[in-house]
Amino acid sequence: MTSSPGTAAAHETSARTPGARTAPSRATTGRVAAASVVVTALFASGCGVVPGLDGDSREPVKVMTFAPEGTKATNMPGMPAMAKAYARWVNANGGVDGHQLRVITCNEKNTAEGASYCARQAVEEDVVAVVGSYSQHGRAFTAPLQVAGIPFIGGFGASEEEFTNYLSYPVNGGPAALFAGQGRQLADTCRRVAIVRPDSIAGDKLPELLDAGLAQGGHSEAVDVLAPDDATEYTRQADQARAKAGEGSEASDDKRPGCVTAALGDRTETFVDSFRRLPDDGRDIALSSVVGSVDQSFINRTGGRSGPFEGAFITGWYPAAADPRWNQMKNVIDEHAFADNSVDPTDVGTQTTWIAYSVLNAAIKAIDADEITAGAVSRTLSEGLEVSTGGVTPTLRWDRGTKLGTPDLPRAVNRHVTFNVVREGRLVAQEPDFVNVDAILSAQRKG
Repeated sequence: MTSSPGTAAAHETSARTPGARTAPSRATTGRVAAASVVVTALFASGCGVVPGLDGDSREPVKVMTFAPEGTKATNMPGMPAMAKAYARWVNANGGVDGHQLRVITCNEKNTAEGASYCARQAVEEDVVAVVGSYSQHGRAFTAPLQVAGIPFIGGFGASEEEFTNYLSYPVNGGPAALFAGQGRQLADTCRRVAIVRPDSIAGDKLPELLDAGLAQGGHSEAVDVLAPDDATEYTRQADQARAKAGEGSEASDDKRPGCVTAALGDRTETFVDSFRRLPDDGRDIALSSVVGSVDQSFINRTGGRSGPFEGAFITGWYPAAADPRWNQMKNVIDEHAFADNSVDPTDVGTQTTWIAYSVLNAAIKAIDADEITAGAVSRTLSEGLEVSTGGVTPTLRWDRGTKLGTPDLPRAVNRHVTFNVVREGRLVAQEPDFVNVDAILSAQRKG
């Protein structure tokens, strides 16, 4: 069944694209549990209450997940795909506190127009929340959602508004935490540091954050190398970064490597390809990065243990993908993603969406009502509900009565990162526990 804007019957297989009609869901294949087959078939046919759910007394809960797909820059197809798999899982097991979960997806297209379109569709469909989504265009999507009172739960952290809007409930510390943490992680490891980052407004803040982390470790500032975020090759930037990171190594007694932090999102792989093609100049240069630019699948594609990221230091928001705390998410993907290759358990977008839906799940259970509204969800989260995410983040809490994030990032309740390293081609933990970067962020703001 094809849903068009304004229809009441929106289903968990719906997908929206700015300026285009919603396409019908593709048929599922493979062997799945009988309950999952029934749920999927009913959704596709547009039927109402699913047998086995408490639908006679409890209304379905409709939410949206949006993310860019098929663009020339950053793409996050795993986020809406994870949302659909999550809905299939909970609905096959009685729903969330007896409520059938219906997920609408939307292609944000990496444009302000696309972000605004998705937000307006969320309002039109009367969703109770936008969950586990990605957009760099915070102003475009927060305004329509705020006017309608719709909470934004667990965005990727790509826009500043996610950490300032009172109806936003972020589950990580965004780029600020990542790059402050990356600086601290590299301070003891690298002799000199160069950062290759997008030549954009968002990219302009990254060197300052990295420098704040480096400074806490007594390190000098990083060299800033600007790059377009949609280039097909980065030879000039790779050569410049390598030269700056290795500068003076011949005359120095400091034998630590020079480090190049690559932070270009989807284009990081293109940069690495250009970097590895440079002729060897004999200097010891190590590549490093943050999640969102580098994950396990990236490491695999670029050569694994024999690739350029062997030995690299990677700062993340969450535990490494091999950590057993992700086992439940992996089981849900195996059983309910229907062989959708876009749902990669090592992808930080997929992981963020899983966490965001865990928050939604906890809020619905805490409300414990026959009908769930957007207002009830935001009130429940804002009144101090403590949400456990199975250890993949510290306990999350957005209480208006307590201090949340730093003054310029007031909604950033999770200011923790993880330090990881690539060993034998696998991204593993360097430090066993979360690292709190609150002091670095506070020092960076004062500076």
